[in-house]
Amino acid sequence: MDHLEGLRVRRTRGKGRSIMTTKEYLSQAHRIDQRINSKLEQVRSLRSLAEKATSTLSDTKVSGASNVTRMQDIITKMVDLETEINTDIDTLVDLKREISTAIKQVDNLEHQTLLELRYLCFMRWEEIAVQMTYSSQHMFRLHDDALKAVGAKR
Repeated sequence: MDHLEGLRVRRTRGKGRSIMTTKEYLSQAHRIDQRINSKLEQVRSLRSLAEKATSTLSDTKVSGASNVTRMQDIITKMVDLETEINTDIDTLVDLKREISTAIKQVDNLEHQTLLELRYLCFMRWEEIAVQMTYSSQHMFRLHDDALKAVGAKR
């Protein structure tokens, strides 16, 4: 698939279809990154639960089958989540490569920098403004122009 075709990825909304906007396309990486972080937090929580279950098992003199089953369930959930995380990471790496290629198509280096900081580094607007030494207003004007430039390359 050509990297610019990704800008025209279709997604369903209700029963109809709509074309993803340039901003929605570029924002996908951040959403995937957030999902990965959420799943990592879930794994940490399950690991903590597993440690508690292990401690309960070692404190129990009579072997409880229900505790062992509970521990197996927790471990199974952890493994499943870690598999999902690895799949999401692969997707994120591929998408970031695709987005990076699309951004590099933009002629203006200032636009490229802004888009990279926002959509590949996931920086907040305030951080970008400080790093690029621009006012927020100018930053948003640049962003609008940069999105148009990416959209024009479709």
